[in-house]
Amino acid sequence: MGRPRRPLLDRERIATTALEVVDEQGEFSVPQIAKRLGVRTASVYHHVDGRDGIVELLRERVASGIDGGTLDLEPWDTALVAWARSYRAAFAAHPRAIPLLTTSPVRAPRVLAQYEKAVGRLLDAGFALSDVMPVIIALENLVLGSALDLAAPESMWELADETATPRLARALDAVPEGRANQAFELALTGYLAHVRTLLDAP
Repeated sequence: MGRPRRPLLDRERIATTALEVVDEQGEFSVPQIAKRLGVRTASVYHHVDGRDGIVELLRERVASGIDGGTLDLEPWDTALVAWARSYRAAFAAHPRAIPLLTTSPVRAPRVLAQYEKAVGRLLDAGFALSDVMPVIIALENLVLGSALDLAAPESMWELADETATPRLARALDAVPEGRANQAFELALTGYLAHVRTLLDAP
């Protein structure tokens, strides 16, 4: 038999398998990934720098769903809103990966390149250098929190006795379908209103 036309193991297959495991369980181990791929654990280590390397593969895979072209839109706030919506959609597709990715340092070159672009966009718009990362991090907090909210049940409050919490019951009844989207748009509007004031600050 000749050599297989496609390698039995590569970084793409490791990333795909790791994401499948995380989507199912919210966590992964290198032996677990090796078992699914039908290879020895040592073989996985030949392609990635241990667990941290797999986390960065996951980050690149999930972040590949973000449309980086949104950051080229004009004006800057339109670009930021479009980037936020694309960012949210990419991570909402893999909500169980969010805790894993947000507690590990960002090292993936492709992901860092997108941050570089976002920083440049804000600097070109006139933001002070000291404001740029707080603006980006605050947007990420909003986006990732909302991505998790999209994965939550539509009704997060179960009232066994509505007479004990009558105002809460009425407020919940008044919420339309798609509460996560409504809350995201409200938070995004408030965020932008404040961020715009940073450009006017002395």
